[in-house]
Amino acid sequence: MGNKLIISWDEYNKIVEELALKVHNSGFKVDLLIGIMRGGAPIIDVLSRIFKIKCAYMAVESYSGEEIEDQQGDIVFSRELSSTAHSLGGNILLCDDLSDTGLTLNKSIEWLKQYRPIRDNIKEIRTAILWKKSQSTFEPDYCAKKLKDSPWIIQPFEKYEEIRIEDLKKNRD
Repeated sequence: MGNKLIISWDEYNKIVEELALKVHNSGFKVDLLIGIMRGGAPIIDVLSRIFKIKCAYMAVESYSGEEIEDQQGDIVFSRELSSTAHSLGGNILLCDDLSDTGLTLNKSIEWLKQYRPIRDNIKEIRTAILWKKSQSTFEPDYCAKKLKDSPWIIQPFEKYEEIRIEDLKKNRD
């Protein structure tokens, strides 16, 4: 594995706020936030609080293996979106933490356009990410940080990837 970019909570929060400002300054009126799980979940949690709008979650897996630095593989989607929003559709902001290759975002847009409960109600889908890696072919509508290379990004909550419940119990005793 190549170089790593380790992000603190303070840095993470500032990057999400930077993304929020980019969306706001564009004039795009978001009706629904959709977060690609797991990376998009903390982002839309913050954005939904800032913009005072509902969100939905799309479970997507594109990394396989058991190590923290797993390889991107086949993309698997959940059957349904999860949301308490009364209506799904309108202007959608699809959010993820990063674009490695762009495959997950491209396939997620395709999936949304075919998803029966929402497809006839979509006005526009725009995308927002925190980091775009250099090898990504996907061009998001909003990006907080465009990277000149492709580091492995370690977000502040990812320390839990290597912690097991037994470790927590042992450290508390």
